[in-house]
Amino acid sequence: MSTRTPPRLPEPFTERFTADPHAALAALREAAPVHRVALPDGSPVWLVTRDADVRPLLADPRLSVSKRHARTPWRGFALPPELDANLLNLDGADHLRLRRLVSHGFAPRRVAALRPAIEAAARRHAERLTTDLVAEYTGPLPLTVMSDLFEVPEADRRPFADWISTLLTPPSARAAAEALAGVRRFLLALVADRRAAPRDDLLSTLIAARDEADRLSEDELVSLAFLLLGAGIENVRHTLSAGLLALSREPAQLAALQADPALLPGAVEEFLRHGHPNLMALRRFATEPLTVAGVTVPRGDTVLLGLASANRDPRRYREPDRFDLRRADPAGQLALGQGVHYCLGAPLARLELTVALTTLLPRLRPGCFGAPGWATNVRSHALARLPLAAGW
Repeated sequence: MSTRTPPRLPEPFTERFTADPHAALAALREAAPVHRVALPDGSPVWLVTRDADVRPLLADPRLSVSKRHARTPWRGFALPPELDANLLNLDGADHLRLRRLVSHGFAPRRVAALRPAIEAAARRHAERLTTDLVAEYTGPLPLTVMSDLFEVPEADRRPFADWISTLLTPPSARAAAEALAGVRRFLLALVADRRAAPRDDLLSTLIAARDEADRLSEDELVSLAFLLLGAGIENVRHTLSAGLLALSREPAQLAALQADPALLPGAVEEFLRHGHPNLMALRRFATEPLTVAGVTVPRGDTVLLGLASANRDPRRYREPDRFDLRRADPAGQLALGQGVHYCLGAPLARLELTVALTTLLPRLRPGCFGAPGWATNVRSHALARLPLAAGW
């Protein structure tokens, strides 16, 4: 008796996708709201492309972030337990417990108190800006902010940031393994140091945090430090870079923003909608069969929610590929998530973006940047370099 070979799945994440991910996602979005496709490693996933479906699914409890719900072993990049026990891999009671404990470090008063230090850092980095926006401003600023929050020694800051960048866009398996080993070694030492000698920093706050008799475990502490430091540096860096580039290409909007600071909140939300680096939300697994736009997703299958595709869906946004700081729905963007997995550091990210934009705004002009250099993979589209034009 012969067996039928399963049909080969479409593979949309090709060089064409890398060259222009937003155009590739637009084609998928217009073709269908849900696609069964293969990732570059051959793993099958369901890709959801439209805002009307992505938005509710981000908060749907039937989609779990925990890998234990995967029908087949998850083939994504494997992290050691002490880096994997964080909010991005937990649901339900465990997620809420960690979120409640971590929220102590992101209380509104604590975040607001950071403004003077962020402003000083932004001015300092802006004064040194001569050659490349990413290398000299949008990269160093969030690295400084997050390192100060965790009181990371000066000598360890740049190596940590380089390791995180390597993990997100690894040039080789060996480079990724070396970066992972470096991150793990650094964070284990940092947690051990703070446990032995607490300071007035975020990590010491997390170590001291309790919920009744509960504390964060050692793995949870190290994993949360990994998540908060890594995401806090990379996401702000790339959102800010892409936003400043987009704004420089819209002379009328740039002039309006320079003339009216009241437009700043809308500009920050548009930075997030238009240029956040995360193309996809973190993979999720169906805990039961569910129907998405008329398509049945079996239990245990992997689902990718297209954040960038939803954020540029013409069914929700007029001229979605255009940067527009006066959008009628500025806070509707999905870059920071939705529901229980909404970004815990969102207030801090918005504060950093606001301060960084305010500081550089007087110096921006149309055409002030040279040819951008992008780094793109399935999950991320980010500026690796953005040279300053002559006469900056």
